[in-house]
Amino acid sequence: MARNTIYLIGAGIAGCEGLSDKALEVIGHAEVLVGRQRHLDRFPDFAGEKMVLGELAPLLAFLQATDKRVVVLATGDPNFFGTGRFLLRNLPKERLEIFANVTSMQYAFARIKEPWDDAIFLSIQGRGMARSIDKIIAAEKACILTDAVNTPALIARELIDRGAEGYDAWLCEDLGMPTEKFTRTTIKGLLTLQHSELNILILVRAWEPTLTRYPLIGVDDDEFASMKKHFTHQEVRAVTLAKLKLQNDLVLWDIGAGSGSVSIEASNLIPNGKLFAIEKNSQYITFLKQNLDKFCARNVKLVEAYAPEGLDDLPDPDRVFIGGAGGNLEEIIEQVDRRLKGDGLIVINAVTLDTLTKSVEALEYHGYQIEVVCINVSRTKPLTEFKLFEAHNPVYVITAWKGAE
Repeated sequence: MARNTIYLIGAGIAGCEGLSDKALEVIGHAEVLVGRQRHLDRFPDFAGEKMVLGELAPLLAFLQATDKRVVVLATGDPNFFGTGRFLLRNLPKERLEIFANVTSMQYAFARIKEPWDDAIFLSIQGRGMARSIDKIIAAEKACILTDAVNTPALIARELIDRGAEGYDAWLCEDLGMPTEKFTRTTIKGLLTLQHSELNILILVRAWEPTLTRYPLIGVDDDEFASMKKHFTHQEVRAVTLAKLKLQNDLVLWDIGAGSGSVSIEASNLIPNGKLFAIEKNSQYITFLKQNLDKFCARNVKLVEAYAPEGLDDLPDPDRVFIGGAGGNLEEIIEQVDRRLKGDGLIVINAVTLDTLTKSVEALEYHGYQIEVVCINVSRTKPLTEFKLFEAHNPVYVITAWKGAE
């Protein structure tokens, strides 16, 4: 097998002028120069063989077999969303020598005069967009490498659909070329903005409608739009969220989401998670949509379905909250049991003894360990110059998990 060193050199924004003397010396002694056509064009006097970089699999086969001195040209830092990851994964590391350069993302931030140490960096080139959108909406600042399919306009449409319009947008095109261009616009402005295929999108959070008025947990009941105050009340909601043991990037199903109070507070606690509010009652959905918009619950997706219908297309959950079952409790638990991850939790709120009994029986049938907490809440109520306690109906919070006793 060939053992010659392979040189992976970041060409940089400035072209040849941005390369170190050592990098230029390595290129001058190379027998094969590999890169995109725009990179190869920067070396018109190169005397060796030029190979246009296309699919990575043929490149890997060539590198594994050749004994020639090879330089692979990349843009910026080859280890930053570049060819470096692929080559390091498939070739012995001792065969590679890497020359890093200024990345296009770093250059773009410098040109728009915006600090970049607090940004997240994403590439959706040849990738799906869903996970990237989840990360963008949880960030204050994001820099995205786009492509011809996953365009800035498509990103903007996804953000608008998720209620995340509060960004200043910079579209940075043809960096380092004579046609270089920087355009500042809004998320909606991206929908119709024409652009070069070679572009970077930078998003900087500019505003967040009304969200700063509300706490992460413990939102007052009166803040939620609802039908006849049918939703999980503040004290019960707090205990429910505690029993769910939420972490930053979990998948949560909120079955029978009602007005969405649990989903909304859970979304604050798992900003990089995925939350699915499953509800079909048309009266509840009206209020649920209002609340999702009001609280900018960007990582909550509404699923209009009667559970267990509508669950098949969702990712497997880490946590499941059942606030309403619509008479399908046993069927829902059976479906959840098939899909719940091994270390997952189910939390059910029951108001009646019938629901409590059915929940415990169904969960025990499927092999779950169970804890039940009864929450009795009384709130003070003014009466002339005196205050009395007004009792609310007790709520049973059922937590279920599998594992050793």
